[in-house]
Amino acid sequence: MKAVGYKTAGALDREDALLDLTLDKPSASGRDLLVRVQAVSVNPVDFKIRQNRPAPSEAPAVLGWDAVGEVVEVGDAVSLVKVGDLGWYAGAINRSGTNAEFHLVDERIVGHAPKSVVLSAAAALPQTALTAYEMLFDRLRVTDPVPGAARAVLIIGGAGGVGSIAIQLLRAKTDLTVIATASRPETRDWALALGAHHVIDHTHPLTPQIEALDIGQPGYVFSTTHSHQYVEQVAAFIAPQGRFGLIDDPDTLNIMPFKAKAISTHWELMFTRSLFQTADMSHQHEILNEVADLLDAGTIQSTATEVLGKIDAATLKRAHAILETNKAKGKLVLEGF
Repeated sequence: MKAVGYKTAGALDREDALLDLTLDKPSASGRDLLVRVQAVSVNPVDFKIRQNRPAPSEAPAVLGWDAVGEVVEVGDAVSLVKVGDLGWYAGAINRSGTNAEFHLVDERIVGHAPKSVVLSAAAALPQTALTAYEMLFDRLRVTDPVPGAARAVLIIGGAGGVGSIAIQLLRAKTDLTVIATASRPETRDWALALGAHHVIDHTHPLTPQIEALDIGQPGYVFSTTHSHQYVEQVAAFIAPQGRFGLIDDPDTLNIMPFKAKAISTHWELMFTRSLFQTADMSHQHEILNEVADLLDAGTIQSTATEVLGKIDAATLKRAHAILETNKAKGKLVLEGF
């Protein structure tokens, strides 16, 4: 089968940074599904792993943690999905990735793909939707009010892949005021179009901008990027006993400024359930089914902003290069081999 991967971790400017490969087609067993991959999206985790994680000595490493495709084979313990279903999922970080014609994935982290959008549009959402959903409803518990706080959520990095779907999930599932940050006219317009009530500029001090909204102190802050730079500002404007969540990877994170207000800190990694085979692993199956229903009802929309082309090394290099600028809007997707 065709696949894209790497043999040596490192920078993108090397000729062998990503390679077109021919690998053996795997077979499903246990709770695994074999999926014929039809479309994928590209996420920051892809380039971070390509830069830093050595490939296994016995085979190239295949990246990719978003896919939509047809289930063509099931293991003997599978009960949630059947052959012929169209599934979508974000995979597991400790297994081979989705940049391959055929891919093995545990049924408990696969949902039924939406029927109302094209494959490339569906492929944009699994990882970011799971990340946003788990952060908002499992970690920050935004449906559990913070006493005395404004019923508001600030999303730092509101125009990125995770921020884009977080805005929509909040509007679809809560009555909270959604404040997003964006610094360019096009990303500001994008966040507003997705449903943000207010957009402020993260290149300027946040506290006076929050105060100018005259809505009170937000109970929740969801930081998607450069979290270490915002701790002191968040401590100034968040409500006492508020909740702060992050998904990025700062080298250090000094949360001492949060102590006076007893701000709880929550880290979200959507791979945790699959990585540790948690007892509630199948919750991701349920989340993806719910998100698909929201898409099919027209309540939310895909955050795909560009279909770059076929799934091959050259196109994936382009996608990685764009994401490494940290200025991408929405999601980049690829379709077909």
